[in-house]
Amino acid sequence: MAELKIPHRDILSLNLEPIKILVQSILLDNALADHEQKFQLIIDFPRESNDPRELSEIPEVRLWFVRLDAVFPWFPFLLDWKSGELGRYAAMLVPHQFHRTEGIQYNPEALEIFVMGKVFCLSEVLPEFDIQPQSRVKAIAQLLGYDLDDEFLNSITA
Repeated sequence: MAELKIPHRDILSLNLEPIKILVQSILLDNALADHEQKFQLIIDFPRESNDPRELSEIPEVRLWFVRLDAVFPWFPFLLDWKSGELGRYAAMLVPHQFHRTEGIQYNPEALEIFVMGKVFCLSEVLPEFDIQPQSRVKAIAQLLGYDLDDEFLNSITA
């Protein structure tokens, strides 16, 4: 796994340059498949010691992620899902609440819209890199609590 450090100043200025450099390199080499689930975003956003907020509750951090998702909507494909990066990415974009016993609870309708947006996006983008999207798209949906029907997946990737 590789770490991508996003400094405080980039968050505040909505600068995506570290991500753009990475993506350009990957796309230039036509190596999207080689970087699948390889990256972790390290967000440097200092807080006061008495600030109880999670990063996903900080408006400036969430706004940076909104911009990232708008510019590179397929970026979750590159994140290390096993280490929780997909869930954290979703938390930045999907309204949610934290529960002490149950963990993160996403707004169900917002999560469904987010998941289906990623399903449609990845189903279009991955074949451009000779990557079969069905299993990857299904895995992303399952990690976020959705089971997708194979017939549905086949109909959008045909």
